[in-house]
Amino acid sequence: MCPRPYAWSSAIAISPTHLAFDPGITPAGGGLPGLDVLRDVVSSINMFGIIAVVGALAVSLGVWAWGHHSGGHQAEANGKKGALVSAGAALGLGAANGIVEFFSTLGTQVN
Repeated sequence: MCPRPYAWSSAIAISPTHLAFDPGITPAGGGLPGLDVLRDVVSSINMFGIIAVVGALAVSLGVWAWGHHSGGHQAEANGKKGALVSAGAALGLGAANGIVEFFSTLGTQVN
């Protein structure tokens, strides 16, 4: 057996030192005035985004169809890209609350 290079190395492994300070702050609803107004504004922005995505999807599908039937391969490819981006944006807008809630809950479990 090899002798230990440092006699104090086992003492460090046994007693961990806490270097971080827990401030004890948690989110609280109703702490600021105007929180309901802010929720209404964000909900309205989300609804505006969903309506804009519906319009973008309709335009993209029209460009895709026009490009396909007219032989315009560039227009067809752009229509496909627009349709996929619109679908992704709709997915993100619809799942925004769930995504934020998931990661917020996950963040509370970090010690």
